[in-house]
Amino acid sequence: MKYFVVDAFAEKVFEGNPAGVCIINHWISEELMQKIASENNLSETAFAVKEEEQYSLRWFTPGGEVNLCGHATLATAFILFNYYDNHLNDIKFSTISGELMVTKKGDTYELDFPTVLSEDITVTDQMVKALGILPKEAYLNRDLVFLLDSEEEVLNLSPDFSLLEKLPEGLGVCVTAKGREYDFVSRGFYPKLKVNEDPVTGSLHCSLIPIWAKKLGKQELLARQLSERGGTLYCRDEGTRVKMAGKAVLYSEAELHIQAEL
Repeated sequence: MKYFVVDAFAEKVFEGNPAGVCIINHWISEELMQKIASENNLSETAFAVKEEEQYSLRWFTPGGEVNLCGHATLATAFILFNYYDNHLNDIKFSTISGELMVTKKGDTYELDFPTVLSEDITVTDQMVKALGILPKEAYLNRDLVFLLDSEEEVLNLSPDFSLLEKLPEGLGVCVTAKGREYDFVSRGFYPKLKVNEDPVTGSLHCSLIPIWAKKLGKQELLARQLSERGGTLYCRDEGTRVKMAGKAVLYSEAELHIQAEL
């Protein structure tokens, strides 16, 4: 099985978010995909199969399958555009979250994803204790989203991951604030999926883009995820859809050797 690692939302290696990409001829078992993802030990490993005129795509973390992942979609599109279907400018993916489109624009790749709406929720003492800070606002979609006072608070946050994992709400936890050089900044934590901090999380921005578009009164937004590796996303709010664009870099190319009985 051919296997690639791509740094997504990155302009050079060791930036952005690394994703594993497996392009396969037919679907293998969920058990085997999970074992491969756990062995890779990256925040996401994507599996893609070509079916007629589009690709079907699934994403696995070391802790289980997820319903949406931006950086691994960008990484998969990067591999397909450059190593499999280099005559294409658009690739459609069939996923558990519906049809997703990636468009190649020079050396940038633009994701077209569904908007994720959030509901306002009350900040609890359990949340404050896990974060180590009192957020201004809290929202819930698939993930918990906390609005902080400043970029410095986002950058300096040191949450208790064991307590984040015990929060009953949300799959992941995001903190965000208005940026100085960027329209907004964020960080994302996924201890429930055995990923303490995710370097750059496209799926989080499906909810962050509409939140910040409304707060700032603008459709075009420049975002930065403030992980140690960091990553920049060029965003646009289009109502029921959001667009996120970024660059990607190939880090490695390999062959996986797996016994047939698996």
